[in-house]
Amino acid sequence: MSNLQRILIFGTGPASIQLAVTFKDYLNCCIGIAGRPSVRSASVFAALEQSNGRVEVSIQNEKHQPLAGECFVDHVFKGYDTIQGEWDTLILAVTTDAYIDVLEQMSEQFIKQLKCIVLVSPTFGSNRLVTHYMRERNTVPEVISFSTYLGDTRWMHEHPSNHVMTTGVKKKVYIGSNQYPSEQVNKLCQAYERLGVALEVMTSPLEAETRNISLYVHPPLFMNDFSLKAIFEASDIQKYVYKMYPEGPITQVLIRQMRAQWQEIMNITDRLHIQGVNLLQFMTDDNYPVRLESISRQDIEIFNQLQVIHQEYLLYIRYTSLLIDPFSEPDSEGKYFDFSAVPFRKIFMNREGELDIPRMPKEDYYRIKIIQGIARHLDVSCPTMDHFIATYEAKIQEVARTKTDQRLSDAFVIQSFEEDIRMICTGLPTNRV
Repeated sequence: MSNLQRILIFGTGPASIQLAVTFKDYLNCCIGIAGRPSVRSASVFAALEQSNGRVEVSIQNEKHQPLAGECFVDHVFKGYDTIQGEWDTLILAVTTDAYIDVLEQMSEQFIKQLKCIVLVSPTFGSNRLVTHYMRERNTVPEVISFSTYLGDTRWMHEHPSNHVMTTGVKKKVYIGSNQYPSEQVNKLCQAYERLGVALEVMTSPLEAETRNISLYVHPPLFMNDFSLKAIFEASDIQKYVYKMYPEGPITQVLIRQMRAQWQEIMNITDRLHIQGVNLLQFMTDDNYPVRLESISRQDIEIFNQLQVIHQEYLLYIRYTSLLIDPFSEPDSEGKYFDFSAVPFRKIFMNREGELDIPRMPKEDYYRIKIIQGIARHLDVSCPTMDHFIATYEAKIQEVARTKTDQRLSDAFVIQSFEEDIRMICTGLPTNRV
């Protein structure tokens, strides 16, 4: 019998609404949503209460019609301490760094009944983290990792409610379970197939977790002096994430660091005897393609075997080829869609009245610190990641010193995440002589 009968979703963000509609529709199951009380979630809970639990998903592109729809959520829990009833599957749709925080708020009775936990957007090591946490509580549910969330979902009218819009959908997502083979994974594959999303099953959750493009591109793109200045300092001149210097951060040095950090992650995956990623192939086949006139198929497929300077050259070409959308239709002046014009989001006042850091690079800080911790445990050198972390931590310390007149969020505090790293690394080889 499937464990996907009574599903409780943790988190009140747009992804939770999309997943509620998807699973209710395709799995015909009982769905609950739970979240912590906050200024943001208050409007979501209010909308759910006023609509008797109705949630709705709209789409921007007609080809994504299978993701649209509406349903009624069977149970809504305002605060994790209010959860009641029997639940066999827990979907963690909260930020990666909050997994243990929310699990610690659960009663022992709730923890013991779970047969399956699904991580919607984990980082490298998250499955081991949750598995170890549950094992310390003498329970061994199946833990499933997606490589990433299935697309891009945002609030319909730019403020939290019960209505969201999915604006983009990934062609392929990867999945791995700590139990292989898995009936639950097969069920999820069938559901995603009906959505038009290919779900590739990996033999281990760690392999699935390496298939998140953010691991490879966000630290170099965001944790450099140019980008941090654009995020943390006031300026009337807009800067863009994916543009070449001086409009954006992409330089010869940034590309060199991107390739070097990918190699450091490859060294970790090699040490763990899991299949690493061909970075160029992953970028082009699973994320944003470029025209074959720009990069040949052969170069893409043999990327891992090429010399370092050749790899850097191809990565540079890849980013210059995507300054415009090469598959868009040009206007009468021959101009294509300005694909790279993604502005940096700046520090902002959150709904709790604190100065806060945007999700990128705030979430990337947790991701890269975890990978650094795994590298150190395995005795794998990671000077590029060390550099990114040092650059970022120096910036948040500098800003914290100059903003003493304002309330700052916890994002401005340097973190070690040592307890999470301990749980992830327990049982991993050390490879030390």
